[in-house]
Amino acid sequence: MVKVVNSTVIRAPIDAVWHVLRDFNGHDRWHPAVDISQIERGRRSDMVGCVRSFKLADGSALREQLLALSDSQTSFSYCLLDTPVPLLNYVAHVELIPVTDGDRTFWRWQAEFSTPRGMQDELVDLVGNGIQIAGFEAIREITEGAAQAANLS
Repeated sequence: MVKVVNSTVIRAPIDAVWHVLRDFNGHDRWHPAVDISQIERGRRSDMVGCVRSFKLADGSALREQLLALSDSQTSFSYCLLDTPVPLLNYVAHVELIPVTDGDRTFWRWQAEFSTPRGMQDELVDLVGNGIQIAGFEAIREITEGAAQAANLS
């Protein structure tokens, strides 16, 4: 089992960051790799057990299931159900923690999975950089810009 953990600090209040991340079906509006997404069977995107089907910018189709969502702990977990990439038994956890010094947000994103022999380095890079770090940068751009604009008002 491989574990990839990345974290960052976003210069925006936790409520602003959570507002964007909490929508399990909203990643097509902020993650650069995701083109379009929908929740299957008309379920709500905050219903534990819901499944999001989405396509990446390269046309690849994936499905993920929401395993847990906690507003009080500003966290959620999800797993991959279907993917063209051999990320086996993939489970991820996103957690936000308030940084009171400067009203910022600490964001920790962890993923655990297995890989076929010889693909570990490639898939660790894909998850760490292509998913997690790219997501951090996208959320930073959205929320920090909004926080800065609010401070100027």
